[in-house]
Amino acid sequence: MRFILLTLSLLPIYAFGQSNKQLKQELDSMYVLDQRNREWLAKLGNNQPLTDSLSTVYKTDRSKLAGALWAEQVKIDSSNLSRAEGILKEHGYPGKKLVGTPTNETVFYVIQHSNKIPTYLPLIRKAAEGEELPFSLYAMMLDRSLMYEGKPQLYGTQVSCRQLVSTKQSRCFVWPITDAKRVNERRKQAGFDLSVEENANRLNAAYEPKLTMDSVRKTYVMDKK
Repeated sequence: MRFILLTLSLLPIYAFGQSNKQLKQELDSMYVLDQRNREWLAKLGNNQPLTDSLSTVYKTDRSKLAGALWAEQVKIDSSNLSRAEGILKEHGYPGKKLVGTPTNETVFYVIQHSNKIPTYLPLIRKAAEGEELPFSLYAMMLDRSLMYEGKPQLYGTQVSCRQLVSTKQSRCFVWPITDAKRVNERRKQAGFDLSVEENANRLNAAYEPKLTMDSVRKTYVMDKK
């Protein structure tokens, strides 16, 4: 898997400003399913008791556990996306006024983990500009959209893990950034607390401010189209 698709966030159990409790409860359940396996996958290897417990639950060898978790997550993501699209058709984006915070972030994460980003990016932008959703989340989705299109990102939120052409070893790095000198200024305006350097460190990814798309194509194994 060449792209890091982990988008983790911990939603507290309380919510502010909610007006549709039934929808809020459904979205909270969807969020748990969206995040659970991703959180487990992020901890595998560094948490032996968790790895052993999950291997027992999934009745699989430890070496095959990550594959089993991802296979299950693919099914969950498909189901969540189908329901999220139904909610979008009925309610529009379920934002802060409708379901409160932080439940208003659920549909964002479902879309962020799907192949429907190009379809819903304008809707996410509208929700963010209307303060129904944190603008930083729109920035994350915009960056991911640009990365998937093979273009430089704007806010430095996206990391890619690819094989080096020279050694075939995998390396994780921050995807190239347009006008990297001003990226932290843009991040601050978008509502991010961490600098691009701090975020790269958090994700254990290399950050090269001068990295270009040409350099990526020469250095890393790219997807075949």
